[in-house]
Amino acid sequence: MTFSQTLALAPARPDLTAPPIGTLSPPVPHAALAEVLRRYRVGRLLTAEPVAEGLLNRGYRVTTEAGGYFLKCYVDAATAGREAVAAHHRAMGALAALGLPVAPPLALSGRTATIAAFGGRLFALFPWVDGRHRHGTELALSQCTELGALLGRLHGALDEVCAPVAQPSGYRSADPLDSSVLARELRRRAHEHQPHGELDALVERRLTERLDLLAEHARRRPLPQAAPPTGWTHGDFHGLNLLHSGERIAAVLDWDKLGPQPRAEEAVRAATLLFNDRSTGVLDLVRVRHWSQSYRATGAATTEHLAAAAHRVWWERLNDFWMLQWRYQRADHRADPLYPASAGQLAWWCQEYEQVLDAFAN
Repeated sequence: MTFSQTLALAPARPDLTAPPIGTLSPPVPHAALAEVLRRYRVGRLLTAEPVAEGLLNRGYRVTTEAGGYFLKCYVDAATAGREAVAAHHRAMGALAALGLPVAPPLALSGRTATIAAFGGRLFALFPWVDGRHRHGTELALSQCTELGALLGRLHGALDEVCAPVAQPSGYRSADPLDSSVLARELRRRAHEHQPHGELDALVERRLTERLDLLAEHARRRPLPQAAPPTGWTHGDFHGLNLLHSGERIAAVLDWDKLGPQPRAEEAVRAATLLFNDRSTGVLDLVRVRHWSQSYRATGAATTEHLAAAAHRVWWERLNDFWMLQWRYQRADHRADPLYPASAGQLAWWCQEYEQVLDAFAN
């Protein structure tokens, strides 16, 4: 994949013309699940239970005569194309062959293909991996170190198994003037929302605060050429896509967003999702430091790359409103529970900018 132009990256605004998807899409009937599973060497379907986690695609924990599996139904328009899914499956298989904790999909019976099409949807069957999700603040410091090193190794391995990526000339960052217009529109919608609840009142206060922060920090907009180097990334590395078994990572899940981006930015975004207080959003900077040091020790990024990434992700969050756009412009409330901590983290980050930067870069 080659980029020759300056690219727009984050934050990506939701496509307001698209209907809500993922877990709001129609569930897959039991008979359809059974038909899909007949394409594999797993025997007859015995039980099927929806998996609750995740917003973009549907998943089922299925039991067959051959054992337990995870059946995935791809419905997110941005990631559910056959070509993209096949590429993700190939990368997963190659990473697993290198010994990384990745569980690739099973092949269809008598074939090498891993995608089953039925009823206008695409499906894939994965081994069921035993383990549990753990928030980063539950991990010992040594585990934070190991997790940062794992992401660094994954990034290095993706260089081996994916096509070479030519560096773009830069990445355009969000325009604070455009963001201010959007913030005012969302604040108006929050004020007029009926029934007007506690979340709407919080949104009004936070958006008033956001407008002040955008005005205060407008001069700090990252230049396009300030982005760290581009490389292949998992694209969605956080606690709900990690399964822990005892002291080790049993599997890195959900490779739907595999793609090239400024690689050190994934390390920063992941840390903000892994090591935050789930009520206030405040980061555990001790754990962030252990994570960042071990990530850099793999050679995946330099101190300068992490510093640039931390600034760009901070700017991204300052200009990001996707949760509120889902709520007020799409009437999709699935992200509502995430908003209080997200808004709290940004306000705290603006106050503690230098301390956060130091934790990532030193």
